[in-house]
Amino acid sequence: MKADCAHPKAADNYLKGFRTGTEIVSAAFDAASGVASYQNSFLIPFLLSTQYFQQAEIRKASADGLNEVFKAYANLGLFNLDLIRRGMDGAVAAAESYVKSLFADAAEALATTFSTGNPCPLVDIVHQQGALLALIAHGYPRAIENIADEFGFHFERGNHPLVDETERFRLYRIAPTKKSVEVQPDRKPILILPPYVLGANILGFLPQEERSYAHCFANQGIPTYIRVLKDIATCEPLQTMSAEDDARDTRRFCETIQQQHGKAVTLNGYCQGGFNALCNLLSGELDDLVDAFITCVSPMDGTRSRGLSGFLKQLPARFNDLNYGTKTLPNGNRVADGQLMGWVYKLKSIETESPLAAYFRDLAMLARTGGDAGSISKTAAALNYWLGYERNDLPLAITEMSFASFNTPIADDGTLPVRLFGKRLNLKRLKEKKLPWLICYGIHDDLVEKDTALAPLDFVPAEVSPFPKGHVAIATSWSHPGSACALHTRFGEGQHRGPVRFQLDLDETPDRA
Repeated sequence: MKADCAHPKAADNYLKGFRTGTEIVSAAFDAASGVASYQNSFLIPFLLSTQYFQQAEIRKASADGLNEVFKAYANLGLFNLDLIRRGMDGAVAAAESYVKSLFADAAEALATTFSTGNPCPLVDIVHQQGALLALIAHGYPRAIENIADEFGFHFERGNHPLVDETERFRLYRIAPTKKSVEVQPDRKPILILPPYVLGANILGFLPQEERSYAHCFANQGIPTYIRVLKDIATCEPLQTMSAEDDARDTRRFCETIQQQHGKAVTLNGYCQGGFNALCNLLSGELDDLVDAFITCVSPMDGTRSRGLSGFLKQLPARFNDLNYGTKTLPNGNRVADGQLMGWVYKLKSIETESPLAAYFRDLAMLARTGGDAGSISKTAAALNYWLGYERNDLPLAITEMSFASFNTPIADDGTLPVRLFGKRLNLKRLKEKKLPWLICYGIHDDLVEKDTALAPLDFVPAEVSPFPKGHVAIATSWSHPGSACALHTRFGEGQHRGPVRFQLDLDETPDRA
């Protein structure tokens, strides 16, 4: 936005100065409003955690001695002080980075104004920053809300057929977005298991923009199925489900798919869904139904995580307990609070995820729009919609599986720290079954780091494909068919196979044709 300052006059200068002053006041209000919004998104889960903390402490009141309780609280205080320090350091660094990016232009405009008496350069800077502060306070939240119609699968529209369902899950077949593509029923089918907390919609990110993990398979004519949770707030069988229920329902869906296509299924787990899928396979429940395996950014041994596992190790042992993240529903059933789980990930990366750090990071990102709401990236809006609205509560039994993985390592003989149907789960069983396995991980994933995703390689062979960027890039950036690491291609110097390429090649193997 440029001020009309070709021939400034004294009276005009005073008027422009007055208007600029009012714009500065308005920008200050917008800045306060924007910061408050970011603070609230952080404060709400904090208040929830305080409530759960009080409830858990009441239940533990008589369990520990006073001396042990005092030590735990003292260590918790130190832990919190360290979080505050790291959060403040991150906020200052983000603010400093943003101010530095503006300093050169602002200094030049100020010098020009003082040397020539022409206020226009300085007025332009004020206009630009005012528009940007208004955008992050008002325009950006509207853009995030408006992307809801484009984000995710929208199964309620009926575009994707409902094929089967259990008390806890629904099974959908994903329809291609390309009208020229028809699903080929004689192709090898794939079943995708999304993560519980992050939800299924991240795997159907922006279908019409050709950024959707699930549609990458469907658009190649592959029979593509996805298992979707029912609403845990109203579905009691989901609230109380066991890990064995997860395996049984997965078996039923694999049977349904195999009956329709006459072929064994490729099981594909994303993030937490990959760990659940692995446990199901090792239990033997899916024998003769699944003959290939894909995992994407899946935490296979959470104790190798420098971020989340390191964060949990710093927490006093008394408070490293699922009870501090558990809520009681009106019907009395207890579930893990998904919103709080998401907040824990923010605490882990407090230097970059504190409210002020996130505010200045988004401000720098929006600066590229020039303050124009119409220039906001759909990808940025959809990611923030997902972060803000797509957090699911979890059944306690499923949460306990992940909790065990992040607190107890895989044993030296390859045995996982969880059991199913009373059985020990050993990774070497996959080698015995000769199951081809593709492990995909994010090179810069700070949620499920490389060592966490590749832990099974210590015990069994698997093909590995490293993808640039972070935790959801495979489902967002690289799901676009024109991207550098498109999922249906080979990419990188090592000619790594994307998961869709892996699936296509399985069909071309003579003994699987």
